[in-house]
Amino acid sequence: MLVPMLAGCLRVQVSMGVSSNDRVSGRIVAAVVPADAGDKGPQLKAPETLAAKLRVEPYAQDGYTGSQVFFEDLSFGDVQQLGQLSEQTQGMFQLQFQRTGDLVSLSGRVDLKSLPPHGSDVQLTIAFPARVAKTNGNREGDNVVSWKLPPGDVSRPQAEVSYADPNTRSFAGWAGIAGGITLAVAAIVAAMAYMDRNPAAPGAPEVGFSLSRWWRSVTQNR
Repeated sequence: MLVPMLAGCLRVQVSMGVSSNDRVSGRIVAAVVPADAGDKGPQLKAPETLAAKLRVEPYAQDGYTGSQVFFEDLSFGDVQQLGQLSEQTQGMFQLQFQRTGDLVSLSGRVDLKSLPPHGSDVQLTIAFPARVAKTNGNREGDNVVSWKLPPGDVSRPQAEVSYADPNTRSFAGWAGIAGGITLAVAAIVAAMAYMDRNPAAPGAPEVGFSLSRWWRSVTQNR
């Protein structure tokens, strides 16, 4: 069942960085324009299995309020558990990373048909460890691709990149792996469900998250 059509302003930002060791770090934001001074917006929660790798903080920026999740050094399998950030999960936002030898491909399906056509800002940005060979997203440099996902429609983000399989550095003979990842389902569904209960006033400015600044801070702190 899809979430009912909503009114108000919604912000969901998913920013990820994939390392040469197939580890994933990043941030997920789920926020709305608050209805009043006591409105905290949608609240995400870290699953117990990832408690050591995730931290949840309040989010308040540009008139939006909600929560944000920072994650670091996740495996492809760990990323699957990000769907547990909220008790409400639906197959609206699905990404799949697949490795075959030295080729890593990203494919996804993002169903935002239940989002209102105005006031929704849903963005996906991914930084890879090598030049992106093919993509249907917007290039922000050789290694970074972004998608601004339109509400009321279904999007299919895709990208391909080649870099050495980390397993072949120590072991010969790789048969290939595929990791199905459901990403940011909780962020979108939790924010939308929250808005359904507490419609927010429109009119907040829209300022995108800068992946380049975030990615530099992540790499410098390692």
